[in-house]
Amino acid sequence: MTGKARILIFTGEGKGKTTAALGMAFRASGHGLRILVIQFVKESDTGEIFAANTMANMKIVQTGLGFLPDAKSEEYCKHKLAAEEGLALAAESIESGNYDLIILDEVCVAVNKGLLQERDIIEVIDKTNENMSLVLTGRYATDGLINIADTVSNIECVKHGLDAGILAQKGVEF
Repeated sequence: MTGKARILIFTGEGKGKTTAALGMAFRASGHGLRILVIQFVKESDTGEIFAANTMANMKIVQTGLGFLPDAKSEEYCKHKLAAEEGLALAAESIESGNYDLIILDEVCVAVNKGLLQERDIIEVIDKTNENMSLVLTGRYATDGLINIADTVSNIECVKHGLDAGILAQKGVEF
């Protein structure tokens, strides 16, 4: 890496990886830092998007197309292209120096599902500098990503409401 940027990962089977990253964004916003959140795989009107629209120093961009179809389907290619566009935006945003904190939400899932390659993520991470923090979220963080991070939290699922038939709730899951 060119500098000593903070690289953090929130991964694991439990709920709360995006929430933890957005908590960091909320904290950073309070200190006047400039924040960009790029959401891979997600496409919906979420509470965090509505909240970010009210904050002068935080921007959320959804480059995902929602739930992933089978890798053999035509739709999968569109998801792959969208993820690649998100990674290009991340690289451009890192190089611009316009952000202090960049969150790549669900990027670990994008790698696991074959939308992106680990080596390409690492190449983008290598462009960060000492004045920046980069957060990666999502299940299935790869060993290579874990090795370059300075902080990794594995969020474990002890119990989940979905298992009891509780559907996603506005303000809790989205």
